[in-house]
Amino acid sequence: MRIAIDYTPAVTQSAGIGRYTRSLVQALAEVDADNEYELFYAYSGRHKPDWPFGDHPNFVEKAVSISGRTLAILWHRIGLPLPVNLVVGNVAVFHATDFVLPPVRRSAGIVTVHDLSFILYPDHADSGLVSYLERAVPPSVRRARLVLADSENTRNDISCLLDAPPEKVEVLYAGVDAKFRRVEDGGLLGTVRQRYGLAWPFILSVGTIERRKNLIRLVQAYGRLRAKRGDLPKLLIVGRRGWLYEDVFEAVADLGLEDDIVFPGFVADDDLPALYSLAEAFVYPSLYEGFGLPPLEAMACGAPVVAANTSSLPEVLGDAYLGVAPTDVEALTAALERVLSDGELREDLRRRGLARAGTYAWQNSARRLVELYGRVVS
Repeated sequence: MRIAIDYTPAVTQSAGIGRYTRSLVQALAEVDADNEYELFYAYSGRHKPDWPFGDHPNFVEKAVSISGRTLAILWHRIGLPLPVNLVVGNVAVFHATDFVLPPVRRSAGIVTVHDLSFILYPDHADSGLVSYLERAVPPSVRRARLVLADSENTRNDISCLLDAPPEKVEVLYAGVDAKFRRVEDGGLLGTVRQRYGLAWPFILSVGTIERRKNLIRLVQAYGRLRAKRGDLPKLLIVGRRGWLYEDVFEAVADLGLEDDIVFPGFVADDDLPALYSLAEAFVYPSLYEGFGLPPLEAMACGAPVVAANTSSLPEVLGDAYLGVAPTDVEALTAALERVLSDGELREDLRRRGLARAGTYAWQNSARRLVELYGRVVS
């Protein structure tokens, strides 16, 4: 069976959906040597990115030198079909990995909808992006033969908010990459500390700096705890600046926490296991997640996790974390204080977290995806 996958997010996005797509397709290459895969992607610039599938002859690169924005205009404003037949020939399945299914012809269309934050929290994202997704996602779901959701929570959102038949939506969980494991090498830990200037203990949060991640309330909770404890570890918030992030930095300045809250920006994936391993605690108070990979990765590295008890997070994290209502600053403050003060709780969370993270593997996700590819053409 010939399958085309939109690999564009893997090429154009360093984190989030880009990392999800890279990890999933790499796992497909490891578990499936029978089907033929055409990895379609659009790129802008003079040079194509490196091709990581040279050892897998059933994976073929199909690149188009055009910006993603231009391609989206061609697909969704003008209605031109995706050049599958022009670029990759006839395929049995086309898998759109980033919310939007192009007007594919002569192929079974599959679309992955990672979350519906653009509907549930439209004021927490760029208005242009929200408008685009509002126009493009519902017809994509209607036209798709199969819709993939990152969690049961997202599956329910898609059925309820986009009126998709439940039998048309399947859950495909993400996985934890094998490199996310507790780092015990003192030399490596020291190198990462030095690279980012971390000469002090810290609480860690990882994710794009945007309004949906609820970082203002995290800053407020940290400020309350800082007023009570002189020995409080610093707060390290790792991630690139997304959209509507200015209020986060204003909150830090208003509370006089510039010396206590550190923003190193985007951190390479290879350095994250050491940061997770060094953290006194990991905190993730996001208002809404389609899956929530960072707290699971933190668990895999032995960090005790405090996270929101809403959306997909209870489903994904199970009983291995300390849950808190994300809009309750007082409760978030108390949860942070508890996990920092109670050594037995930290050890219990570490033990539970390691076990929980071990149940998520990209290879399992890939095998499940191969089954679903076969189902849509049977």
